[in-house]
Amino acid sequence: MKRKTTKDKILYLLKKEGKLTVGDFIQHLQITDMAVRKHLSTMEKEGLISSVEMKQPIGRAIKQYILSVKGERLFPKSYETLSIEFLNDIQTIYGDKAIQQLFEKRKQRLSKEYAVHMQHKSPEEKMFELKRLQNEKGYMAEYKQTGTKTYELVEHNCPLLAIAQSFKIACHCETSMFQSVLQTEQIKRISCKTEGNDHCRFSIIFS
Repeated sequence: MKRKTTKDKILYLLKKEGKLTVGDFIQHLQITDMAVRKHLSTMEKEGLISSVEMKQPIGRAIKQYILSVKGERLFPKSYETLSIEFLNDIQTIYGDKAIQQLFEKRKQRLSKEYAVHMQHKSPEEKMFELKRLQNEKGYMAEYKQTGTKTYELVEHNCPLLAIAQSFKIACHCETSMFQSVLQTEQIKRISCKTEGNDHCRFSIIFS
């Protein structure tokens, strides 16, 4: 297994957290201020990250680092070969119904694939399996229990982002697929990367 470099860790942290300061990196990586700044300077020159100034009520502005477009491209973006232009052509020729059928077919296929791993499992075990399956597809997912039979799922990466930004039905089908495989209707998408949020976040309640 390839060992993660400090550069890899910085990219992963930015993908996960959205924006981080030098102090944040020191805390996460457990390396010196000088080492962090050296890595950030190199990566900024390479165009993988960029920095923004965050004003403070008192004192100097704090510099925060974010992923650049080039940096974002380093993360999995599955299905990019299914081009938006191609989907637009299908929509033009066959109408909205054809687009709905395509995404519905994908939802049914994934539901069948995921359901096999959910049989005879507790809510906690189902969440673990969902996280694992989503991560195999590049979603960088994690979850935590927030209450009795209540969970929060966070996806730090969206392999379908470019498509979902043009065809919101992709997001609706994902939520519907979760409801099907987890066997609960009480799933709400709290935030979405297509709306400019850093993550896709779901509230999940098992009855």
